[in-house]
Amino acid sequence: MRLGVLVPAGNPTIEPELYRMAPRGLTIHFARLDTLAGEPGGADGMERRTLGYLDSMPAATRSLAAVKPDAVVLAHTAVSYLTTFAAEPALLDRLRALAGPHAFTAAGAIHAALRHLGARRLALATPYPETISTAARTYWQAAGFEVIAHRRLDTPNIYDETEETAYKLARAADAPESDTILISGTGLPTAGVVDRLEKDLGKPVVTSQAATLWHALQLLRVTEPVNGFGRLLTSASNPR
Repeated sequence: MRLGVLVPAGNPTIEPELYRMAPRGLTIHFARLDTLAGEPGGADGMERRTLGYLDSMPAATRSLAAVKPDAVVLAHTAVSYLTTFAAEPALLDRLRALAGPHAFTAAGAIHAALRHLGARRLALATPYPETISTAARTYWQAAGFEVIAHRRLDTPNIYDETEETAYKLARAADAPESDTILISGTGLPTAGVVDRLEKDLGKPVVTSQAATLWHALQLLRVTEPVNGFGRLLTSASNPR
C-alpha cells in the first residue's frame, strides 16, 4: 500500500517520523507544498504562509499521482484550524477532488483518532503563534471536545524544536481532569516521546503524526502491528 503525503516545503520532521513509525506493509511518498510567505516554520507570517499552502495543492497532488498512492493526506494541521471546523468538509471535498476519495487531512485524522479512543476532555499542546493556537482551541471545541487545559509553545521556529521540547510541552499542558493529551503540529518531533508520556501521565497521547499514520492504516486496512509509539497505533493492527 502507498500513502501520499502533502507536506509544507520546509517541514523536516514528518518525513522521518512517518518512515520511523510505518509498518512494513506501507510505503510513504511525499510532495512538498510551496509558499513564498516568509521563513518556513517561522512564527512571523505563519498564518499567511499556512493558508498559502492551499494554492499549492493542485501541483503537489499532480506530482504524487505518478506513484499512484492509495490514500493522500494533507499533512498540515494548522491549515484546518485557520479554515475552521465548520469549513473542514469543504476543504476535504477540495482535497478529494484533487487526490481521490481516500484523501484526508491531518486534523480529520486526529478527530477520528480522538473518537476512536473515546476522548472527551483534552489537554491541548500547540507550537503555534497565538492566532493559530487560539484557532486550534476553537476548532476542537467546535468538534465537540472540552479543552480542559491548553499550553502554547512560544518558539520563533517550530522546525528548530526537539522531542524533549515536545515532552515538556505536553507535561505542562496536562491537567488532572483531562482524559487525553493532544500534541498538535506535524512540524514538532514527537515519535520518540509518546510512549514515555503515556507511561508518565497514565492517559493516551495523540499527535498529528501518529494520528495521520493510524488513520491511513485504517483506511487502507494495513494490518502490520505498530508498537512503541503509543496506544493509538497499537490498535492499527485491528482496522475497522
